[in-house]
Amino acid sequence: MSEKKERKVTIGKVFKTIIWPRRKHLFLGLILIVISRLASLVLPGASKILIDDVIPSNDLTMLKWLIGGVVLAIVIQATTSYALTQILSVEAQNLISKLRSQVQAHIIKLPIRFFDNAKTGELVSRIMTDVEGVRNLVGTGFAQMIGGILTAVISLFLLISISPLMTLYVLVPVIIFGLVSLKAFGRIRPIFRERGKLNAEVTGRLTETLGGIRVIKGFNAEQQEVKIFEDGVERLFQNVKSSLTATSLVTSAGALLLGLASAGIMGIGGYMIMQGDMTFGDFLAFTLYLGFMIAPIVQMSNIGSQLTEAFAGLDRTEEIMNTPLESDDLERVNDLKDFKGDIQFQNVSFAYEEGKEVVKGVSFLAPSGSVNALVGSSGSGKTTIAGLAASFLNPDSGTVYLDGFDLRTVTLESYRSRLGVVLQDDFLFEGTIRENILFPRPDSSEDELLNAVKSAYVNEFTERFEEGLDTLIGERGVKLSGGQRQRIAIARAILADPKILILDEATSNLDTESETLIQASLTELMKGRTTFVIAHRLSTIRQADQILVIEHGKIAETGNHEELIERRGRYYQLYTYQARI
Repeated sequence: MSEKKERKVTIGKVFKTIIWPRRKHLFLGLILIVISRLASLVLPGASKILIDDVIPSNDLTMLKWLIGGVVLAIVIQATTSYALTQILSVEAQNLISKLRSQVQAHIIKLPIRFFDNAKTGELVSRIMTDVEGVRNLVGTGFAQMIGGILTAVISLFLLISISPLMTLYVLVPVIIFGLVSLKAFGRIRPIFRERGKLNAEVTGRLTETLGGIRVIKGFNAEQQEVKIFEDGVERLFQNVKSSLTATSLVTSAGALLLGLASAGIMGIGGYMIMQGDMTFGDFLAFTLYLGFMIAPIVQMSNIGSQLTEAFAGLDRTEEIMNTPLESDDLERVNDLKDFKGDIQFQNVSFAYEEGKEVVKGVSFLAPSGSVNALVGSSGSGKTTIAGLAASFLNPDSGTVYLDGFDLRTVTLESYRSRLGVVLQDDFLFEGTIRENILFPRPDSSEDELLNAVKSAYVNEFTERFEEGLDTLIGERGVKLSGGQRQRIAIARAILADPKILILDEATSNLDTESETLIQASLTELMKGRTTFVIAHRLSTIRQADQILVIEHGKIAETGNHEELIERRGRYYQLYTYQARI
């Protein structure tokens, strides 16, 4: 994937797009956490009353009321904590599912060029993993942070009411700890962002490895792939190690500073009790309230790490969501409900890399309903020309016209709804034969489906299968032969009933018998449709209305089969060479 300028998500944007739309859930969560935290403060106060008042006076009635109050506070605390988790955690998972859908919807609408430079596994990681961290913004992580701050503030005021001197002594290490934490988490965020990138790379390679397992085993390269994966996992481990080291440093610093504060409190408190300036109950309450103030602050290191991870994931999500969509082109204003299908190239050039043109000043007319064959040596630019005709690519210079309209001004939805594509290695989805043929038009009738099945001679082999059209074909159709997969792809194109048809080596995977069957169905399929046929087997395109011989990105010859044979040029050389073979 091409490197882009790093984008950082701001707190303001997160508040506007994630926090504020869920304000009702978060407000309810905050009310519950306030009730929970207030209930948790009952125990220290009750301990002071128990030691200073109840025990010295032997008041059993007050003891019963005190215990009842403590039990009620504990029940309230447990109930609100449960409700809090249910409300916020469920909403956080709901947000994650929506974000995943948004990212997937955005990625799938990106231009073909984007996917040429991206790994499938990396994109899967972007969709599934990068958004996970937001659970800490909407879920209990955020609520715990707010609740912790609230508890710390209330505890601080209670501490001041008991002993301003001891409270002042405690605040010094707490402030130092806060400054250390802020500095540390600023450095951890890039580590988490890098982790997302590493995780995507490792996932991407793993996806490729599992997808190409036959090639790996065929070349006895298992150990090589194991080593590559181990290296990736090691880099991921080192990244996690760095973040753990930074986080543990914050936690340890907090424990040290606050531990020293506690030791000082023991000395000051003990001295004040001996001088009669503080009761034992006050000292116990101060110690417990101090724990309530310190615990959330120490916990901040964990919550801070979670929030930092969330922001790092959102940084990467923001990066992908800011990649322009195919449909974002403001020039695409012509919504053609119907069109004849005249395709014209006018001085079209295209390069995948700057300065390395693969199509150079190509001009030709493909009239509506004509069959146009693209032939030439491998790497001459045939597939690129077909990609330009399919609007998968846009010309760097020159124009592709559709019925006189610049194809770049035609909405992709209106054009591609009448486009059919059959590729050399056509992609089949895991599922049944029926589902794959119905893919372009899931609402087709059974008669339309069966017509496509018969036209592409799919029934010739499905009739031998016990489950017929409902046979499961495995991932990418692995349980079928190359010829069977190709016939399903052709049936899919027939069912789509396109106006523009791209056939890229559509008969390359067929045996002689299958090819004979398919040629008849392709002839039927191409009737009335503007068709571009890319073929290495020149015998398959003898009936084409127009043959374009492509060499080094340019049109070397144009004409039908007989005309080109008579000229005894490049086409003649290719045809006679194949005929000898």
